[in-house]
Amino acid sequence: MSWRSEHIWIELIVGSRKISNFCWAFILFLGSLGFVLVGSSSYFGKNWISLVPSQQILFFPQGIVMSFYGIAGLFISSYLWCTISWNVGSGYDRFDIKEGIVCIFRWGFPGKNRRIFLRFRMKDIQSIRIEVKEGIYARRVLYMEIKGQGDVPLTRTDENLTPREIEQKAAELAYFLRVPIEVF
Repeated sequence: MSWRSEHIWIELIVGSRKISNFCWAFILFLGSLGFVLVGSSSYFGKNWISLVPSQQILFFPQGIVMSFYGIAGLFISSYLWCTISWNVGSGYDRFDIKEGIVCIFRWGFPGKNRRIFLRFRMKDIQSIRIEVKEGIYARRVLYMEIKGQGDVPLTRTDENLTPREIEQKAAELAYFLRVPIEVF
């Protein structure tokens, strides 16, 4: 999602609050909860899940292993729910021609550096760079090359833009900033 005028371009960045993250966190939570219940029911000898009779699963070693995997899954699920609630990775890119400033803001994990705020002068922008790696794990990333400071990624590595979409986005941004495009 973006907003543009003659002098300002603001690109909103979606963080970890994506439908896929909600689905993975929910599925992982339910699956790991099932493992913990089956492992616990084998220890106590009660049927807490009707699909698996507790007499078929011995506590040692199957019940312990299932409980371990269930607890590990609950930790991973908790991590996913925390990143979703903190909205890690969200923010905005703001390009202001009138002031000659580029601001990049992202939310990080809680702590001292929760707010990630980068500020550059427009005259320090050398180019917009497209990095394309095709194959099994295709990767298409858009970078802004800053004089003396390296490359700043403008798209997420998991955004999965088509070649046409990333070329169009790069062309529009390069035209707006009046800088060249490089392809790697």
